[in-house]
This record gives sequence, C-alpha cells and structure tokens, in this order.
Amino acid sequence: MSDTVVLDVDSARQLVVSTLERHDTSPANAASVADALVAAERDGQKGHGLSRVPSYAAQAASGKVDGRAIPVLVDEKPAAARIDACRGFAFPAADLAVDWLAARATDSGIASAAIFRSHHFGQAGYHVERLAARGLVALAFANSPKAIAPWGGRSGVFGTNPVAFAAPRASADPLVVDLSLSKVARGKILVAAEAGEPIPGDWALDADGHPTTDAPTALGGTMVPMGDAKGAALVLMVEVLAAALTGANLGFEASSFFDADGDSPGVGQLLIAFDPATFSGGAFPERLETLVGAMLSQDGVRLPGSRRLESRARVAAEGLAVPKSLLDRIIGL
Repeated sequence: MSDTVVLDVDSARQLVVSTLERHDTSPANAASVADALVAAERDGQKGHGLSRVPSYAAQAASGKVDGRAIPVLVDEKPAAARIDACRGFAFPAADLAVDWLAARATDSGIASAAIFRSHHFGQAGYHVERLAARGLVALAFANSPKAIAPWGGRSGVFGTNPVAFAAPRASADPLVVDLSLSKVARGKILVAAEAGEPIPGDWALDADGHPTTDAPTALGGTMVPMGDAKGAALVLMVEVLAAALTGANLGFEASSFFDADGDSPGVGQLLIAFDPATFSGGAFPERLETLVGAMLSQDGVRLPGSRRLESRARVAAEGLAVPKSLLDRIIGL
C-alpha cells in the first residue's frame, strides 16, 4: 500500500473546508484558511500546510480559536490600520489587511496594518506575495508562542517569528523572501515528530539547553536562532514590531498553536506595503531587473523562493502527494 495519496488542489481545498466547517468554523473562514494551507502545501511548505488541519479543527471545536470570528477594522488613519482578529484564525484578518493595504498604499505611497488577537499566520510569504501581485513591495512580521530563548538563556521567550518580503517583477513571478528566524520553522519539527523521524542536531535544544535530534524532545525545548546571537537580536526586533507595537500577546504569554488547550494565542502581525512608483519615480522595475540579472549572471545562483515555483509547477503536473497517515487523520475528523 502506498504511503502517499495524490490529491488535486481543488480536492485538497474542499477537504480542508469541509473538515473545518464540521468543527464550528464559518464557510467564509474555512475557505480563507483552506486557501492558505493548500497554497503552503503546493509551495512545498508542508509545516504550514495540511499538517495543520487536525490542530486547527481541534482548536475551533474547543473554542480556543473562534472559527466564526469576523475580523474588525478598529482604527484607521490615511496610511495605518489596526485590525482585531477577534480570537479567530489569522487568515481572514490578513485577507482584510491585504485588501486595505492594496488600496491605501497606492494612494499614500506607503501603508501599514497591525493585526492583534490573532493566531498562526502560516506561510508569511503567502501574504506579501499577494500584495506584490498587486504591484506593491511588501513586508510582513509575525510573532508566535515561545520557542527561542534569549541568547545565552535556556527558557523560551520569543517565537520563531517569521519575516517575509515580496516585490513585483515586470515579466516574472514576484520575488519572495520568507524566513523563519529559527534555523528552521517549528512546523518542520512537528512534521518530523508526527512521522517519527529524527531531526538534524543543530535545529533545536532540549529543556536543559543541549542539542537534540529527537523531534518530540525538541518540541519541549527551544529552537536555535538563525545566525546565533545576531539571529536572536533579529527575533527580538520582530517581537517588538509584531507584538509590542500591535498590542498583542508576547511570545511567552501566548498559548500553543498546536493543541486545543488554554486561551487563544492572541499573537500579532504587522504588514507594510510600499508603492514602488512613489519611491522610485518609476525606476523600480528596471532597477530590480538589473539587480536580478547581476545575481543570475553567476553560475550556481538561484533567486530566493525559486523552489516554491518549482513545487507549484510539479503540483500542477502531478497533484499534491499527501502522506496517507495524515489524510486518514483528517478524514477521521
């Protein structure tokens, strides 16, 4: 018996929608979540893809996440907005932010949107790429439950705190940079734990601060920041931008994204969009392509995010290969 089952994108999306709807999630919110999770699965970011469905469904059913929440624009100025995710999934609030930013950044040259009382933001590049598709340069910052200790410490204070950037290109897919500030996204360790597989020894530390290759032990310890001390400083920067600046829960105050216990995580996100024509006087497309050309003129250079495009092409031709064990769990819900 095969260890994987191949689904087309539409079938995968409908599976997520129907599963979440059965777990007290509104059709509109289920569709927003499904779009994001299936996009992550399609892009090869499985830690932010279908592997999240069981925990999302459990949290909606328990009320840890309000699956019927409608995000609210609680304050806005000409180029700044504050959005309350209302303890719901992050994706409907991010949808609202993307639409608002697309309109306001074009008018003002730059616009920002802060999201609070939010949840797992998923693949951060998904959100900025949608802004780049509308002609904008975009940044996203998100905080998450504690997973990284301050440099020199042993107890988690910060999350893995992703940063994403996207820029439109004149005749190609947007340039997208999507980084977790841990050496790897914590979702990859979750996938390894569920599969019973070891992890590399430089990904995480156990509760005593020692390196571990055991994924469940790593989930009970802390993540190693990308770039060691310098990465830990970047994690702090994102925590300030995504949580302190938005009025959201700090990483050490937020409950887990992975289980149905406790209060809502209540984390935050910050998105910033720039109109490139305003800042460059119209020179941005040529300047970006000159930069990209200089990079790609060297043998062995790949643009960041190119693997996601390769994964999309493969999925378009072959479908989504989903582990049968995961598919059985989702169907069993």
